[in-house]
Amino acid sequence: MSDKHLKIEAVVVGVSAGGLMALSGILTELPAAFPLPIIVVQHRSKDERTVLEDVLRSKCKIRVKQADEKEKIEGGMVYIAPAGYHLLIEANRSFSLSCDAPVNFSRPSIDVLFESAAEVYETKLIGVILTGANKDGAAGMQAIKRRGGITIAQNPASALFPAMPRAAIDTGCVYYILKLEEIKNFLLEIGKN
Repeated sequence: MSDKHLKIEAVVVGVSAGGLMALSGILTELPAAFPLPIIVVQHRSKDERTVLEDVLRSKCKIRVKQADEKEKIEGGMVYIAPAGYHLLIEANRSFSLSCDAPVNFSRPSIDVLFESAAEVYETKLIGVILTGANKDGAAGMQAIKRRGGITIAQNPASALFPAMPRAAIDTGCVYYILKLEEIKNFLLEIGKN
């Protein structure tokens, strides 16, 4: 890892089918004092309001909440995109919610979050793609790499649904292909810098 990546300011995570298990494998061991914001898009139906947040909140030391419109992004927090809305990051590092059409059949879309995050954080961003059954996130990972951020995909062999990490890897833009335990350790190490 180069020196330019020692000042990471945010982590974005995209996940779909099999997501609760994958997110739990990474987030439950992060300390309450983890210094970075972790911003998550999990594909889910618009009827599934806060189940994911409630379950993760009960398992995690780090704070977990649903992202709100115009909310300022803070470290030490896991933000989950609300069901039925695209989640974007504004230049002033606050959230914006959108009801625009689904992207890759998804709202929230991983690509929408990743592309907006790449514009704001540039080299100070980590993008992570986990288990999922479509290709959402592949274009977003390319945007993160173009802006000089770090890109990580879950090893498809360890994913419940390998299509999503495989699609990202197939773009040629992924720096690290890691198992969940290795992703967790990577984040813990970044959090020390």
